[in-house]
Amino acid sequence: MAIKFQYNKTYLQRLKKQLEVREKALPTLKNKEAALRSEVKKARETAEEFDEKLERQLKEYQHAIALWDEFDNELVVIDDVELSVKKIAGVKTPVLEEVKFSVKDYSMFNKPTWYLDGVNIVKELAKTALEREVFFQKMALLDHARKKTTQKVNLYEKVQIPGFEEAILKIKRYLEDEENLSKAAQKIVKNRLQESEASV
Repeated sequence: MAIKFQYNKTYLQRLKKQLEVREKALPTLKNKEAALRSEVKKARETAEEFDEKLERQLKEYQHAIALWDEFDNELVVIDDVELSVKKIAGVKTPVLEEVKFSVKDYSMFNKPTWYLDGVNIVKELAKTALEREVFFQKMALLDHARKKTTQKVNLYEKVQIPGFEEAILKIKRYLEDEENLSKAAQKIVKNRLQESEASV
């Protein structure tokens, strides 16, 4: 990316200020990128743990699969999922606070005795699945922010800072050359004046 500039002191000052801003921001951006990378890794690991936990729970109840055919699927309903927001390295991420269930009334005399356990199992499985989903969402949000931060670090480090440095150098050289030419011109004029005064 070529930096647009003019060969004058005003642009030189502007470019120096912009370069300074980016050089000061770069370490902070690098720290943010490292923090986000670490948080993405933690969120991924936690999401995978919930994945494994859900799989274990499902396998645990697999032996009673025939019983689940007689279970009323509309008996347990998720009424509300309460989420809060936690900022991690400036990124708002979801945190599962509570899952509210409602259980429809059923006759304990007309239904199998394991129904009460079934209700608890369904709640447990639903909560684990929701926790897993929240962590996958958290991981996606953090990873997106990390990618954006990495792009900005690369933009500053590989494009803008070198571009500003090159532009500043060009302006300085131009101004130095202009100053040298001006001094040389003054010297020539001075020498001619001295020569004309000497010949008079």
